[in-house]
Amino acid sequence: MSHDAATARAVDGRHFDLVSHWRIAAPVAPVWAALTTPDDWPAWWPYVRAVHTLRAGGADGLGSVRRIEWRTALAYDVVIEVEAIESVRHERLRARSRGHLRGEGIWLLRPEGRSTDVTYLWRVELSRPWMRALAPLLAPAFRWNHDRVMRAGCIGLSRHLGVSPGVATSR
Repeated sequence: MSHDAATARAVDGRHFDLVSHWRIAAPVAPVWAALTTPDDWPAWWPYVRAVHTLRAGGADGLGSVRRIEWRTALAYDVVIEVEAIESVRHERLRARSRGHLRGEGIWLLRPEGRSTDVTYLWRVELSRPWMRALAPLLAPAFRWNHDRVMRAGCIGLSRHLGVSPGVATSR
């Protein structure tokens, strides 16, 4: 697995486009299974403090709503509610978030031999007033924080699946 680190672009003072790339040395089915069971994320993703299911949704997870409590690498925590709005098995999972961070994210999975390429795209709006006010100054720190959280997820998922985490790189 390699991680082509999260890259972020500030669209304006309170919106960010975040892109993360993971390469997991496992087939797509177990990667999909892990990503689509967020109740288990705290077991392998170090920055996920807790996940609470608010609404279960359908058999494919559509309509489910979960409150996810995130630690960050900086001196703040983030709590968001995430609703699954699209699911294409082993290919794509799209969700909307509200709370401290509002936006829409999409996980894209692509089998690559015996590995899986994962791309996470997230357009996020900062909801907390202090974040919005300080975004122009703190944008590099927000990007660094997102990258660190996502890297830890990539490494944690690899360990959870029993495969080598490889090297995580930033660009």
